[in-house]
Parts: sequence; structure tokens; C-alpha cells
Amino acid sequence: MIVTLQLPPGSHWSEEGLADQIGIGRTPVREAVKRLQADYLVSILPRHGLMITEINVHEQLLVIEFRRELEAFISRRAALRIAASEKELLTVAAREIDSAGAKGNLQKYLREVFNANRLIATASGNPFAAKSISPLHAMSRRFYYRYERDLQNLGAMGKLHAERARAVVQQDEKLAVEKANGLMDQIENYTRRIFNLSVGAL
Repeated sequence: MIVTLQLPPGSHWSEEGLADQIGIGRTPVREAVKRLQADYLVSILPRHGLMITEINVHEQLLVIEFRRELEAFISRRAALRIAASEKELLTVAAREIDSAGAKGNLQKYLREVFNANRLIATASGNPFAAKSISPLHAMSRRFYYRYERDLQNLGAMGKLHAERARAVVQQDEKLAVEKANGLMDQIENYTRRIFNLSVGAL
């Protein structure tokens, strides 16, 4: 709901309000809020509940700066260490990303990219890298959902994500890093486009 802006950036909530909105108890909401705070999607306001964080284009560029390094590291390690069972799951994920991108199904695309990113991070065998990149992926998914209509590049981005996943499956370390860098180049390019547009609108 945060990624798809059903809970709008800047909106204020209580745990009770979120529990009612989602239809679950307060305990799982409280645990989810802790994780969302770690992913920089929620800010806790002492004695005032919580706020869904705003989307900040400058911060997103900083996210990309760090994410670029982690994606290359994780892709290389995943290509080296991926297990046979993980290859099968990642192959399916790549196919689903391609399909969702070609059909313009944004929500399915984001789910499948989340799945592929998680699989690659797990396959890397480095839980510290996986934990570090998780909030960067979360922020990037919401940013992309917010601006995809302006970008109109879902099919192209789907191909880039799928190609990186397939390079990992092939256990080609060099190609996996190359595809990860190519993916991040395009992500940085469109983020800078949005940044320049936002600066020009001021």
C-alpha cells in the first residue's frame, strides 16, 4: 500500500488506524512498522503516531549511488554461489518480469522484480549485503511506481532486470556485473530526468 501510494507520502497514521485500514491486529502492524521504518518508508513520530515518508528525488539519487555498488557485488556473488533450486526460481522470475513489462502490468512487474531481487540477494550468500540493499530496493520500487507514468519505460526496464537475472542463472560473473551496471545506468538516467524536471518546476 505504501509502494502503490494507497498510503500517500506525508500522510499521518496511528497503529490502530493502519490495523483498521488493513483489517489485521495491532501486533503484526507494529512489527511491520518497525521494518518499514528500517526501510525508510515510515517515520515514527513520538506521541503522534507515524508518517509515511515523502518521496525525495535528491535522496533517491543518493540511494542509487550506494545501490549501484551493492548490485554489482551481489550480482557477482550470486552468479558464483547460486544453487540449482535458486536457478529455477530466478528463471521463472525473469520470465514473469519480461511478461509483466511487455503487458504494461506495473503492479505485477514490481512484485516480480521484488521477487528476483530477493532471490539474487539470497543467492549471493552474504546476509549483510542482502540486508543493506533491502531498504534501497523498497525506496526504489515506490519511486518507480510514482513516476512510471511519466517515464513510460516499463518494457525496457523489464528487459534489463530479466537480463541481469538470466546472467546470474548462467553463472557468468562478468556478464552479471555488466548487466547490473547497465540496469543501474538506466535507473540513474531516469532518476536524473525526474530530478531535472523537479528543479525546473521550482
